[in-house]
Amino acid sequence: MFHAPNEFQRAPLPSATRESEPRPRGTTATAAPPAPVANKPPTAAPAKQRDAYFDNVKYLAIVLVAVAHSWEPVMDGSRTARALYMVAYTFHMPAFVIVSGYFSRSFDMSAAKVKRLITGVAVPYVVFETAYSLFKRYADDSADGSVSLLDPWYLTWFLIALFVWRITTPLWQALRHPLPVALLIAVLASLCPTIGDDLDLQRVLQFLPFFVLGLRLRPEHFQLVRRREVRMLALPLFAGALAFAYWAAPRMQLGWFYRSSSAQELGAPWWSGAVMTLAMFGCALLLTIGFLAWVPRRHMWFTVLGAGTICGYLLHGFLIKGAGYAEVFDVYDWLAAPVGLVLVSLVAAVAVTLMCTPPVRRALRPVTEPDMDWAFRRGSARL
Repeated sequence: MFHAPNEFQRAPLPSATRESEPRPRGTTATAAPPAPVANKPPTAAPAKQRDAYFDNVKYLAIVLVAVAHSWEPVMDGSRTARALYMVAYTFHMPAFVIVSGYFSRSFDMSAAKVKRLITGVAVPYVVFETAYSLFKRYADDSADGSVSLLDPWYLTWFLIALFVWRITTPLWQALRHPLPVALLIAVLASLCPTIGDDLDLQRVLQFLPFFVLGLRLRPEHFQLVRRREVRMLALPLFAGALAFAYWAAPRMQLGWFYRSSSAQELGAPWWSGAVMTLAMFGCALLLTIGFLAWVPRRHMWFTVLGAGTICGYLLHGFLIKGAGYAEVFDVYDWLAAPVGLVLVSLVAAVAVTLMCTPPVRRALRPVTEPDMDWAFRRGSARL
């Protein structure tokens, strides 16, 4: 239970002895003047308690992201690895985007929220997009050395997408039926090969329905997902997904999972973009529900790492790409064997776990959570 601060405690009741003393006839009882209260310094409001469930969701999702990225260089020739990769890619980013939308429900373009958006999303995007571009320039001799903030590379697309999604949140909150509108936009994007690479708009638009869905969710929806019967249904759901992915692995292009290209760019008929967009949305939603159903609700050893998932997300790309530039996967070709896949998965999971730890989060705070009061007007800085 939380105790109220001192300034909100009720004043003591008047003494019963004083109220029972006789008063002269003709006089009325009057309330005693309040006793002077000494000025006390205001106490700080209690910090908002984090929800262990959502921290667990974020940590487990970022581990899946890192492990799936580690499979890319070594899964060729392994149908099982490709099937696991397809299942993970079906839902790990949609789950992350849905949770991001859920926690963006209160965004209202106020000065405080805009400041937080700039310092927590825009600044990290500029810093890490520049860092990744320079890393590619010096680690890969054949790479283009230009730095462009309009063409996100590798992982940074999520930051620019989150910026666009969040800044349009008031629009989605005002619409009567925002999810069908977002799905229509995603379908139209999948049919339009002329969108281009600026700001990775294909991904921004094709992942948009998951963010809008998160905006529409309420705590009671997550309570429904965490029911026992949902957990039981999730087991055959994932088993069926793995079986289907094993069948589809040699037949299906991975580009559908990345959502970064139109149907025509993938060499498919234009109408298949609409079909695949809706089908992938349904599959991602089902697998995300199954994933959320099995995430622990209580505080776990990794719960504290949920607060540092942005660090794990942004840092693990240097490890994956660095290993590729160093030709680690070519020199040690046994990493494509089953034992090697397990080893690569464990290394990626341990590495991203260490990157989410509080010491790393504190070290990166000047970049991921910078204090930029100097850049804002005094009123907005106070907020």
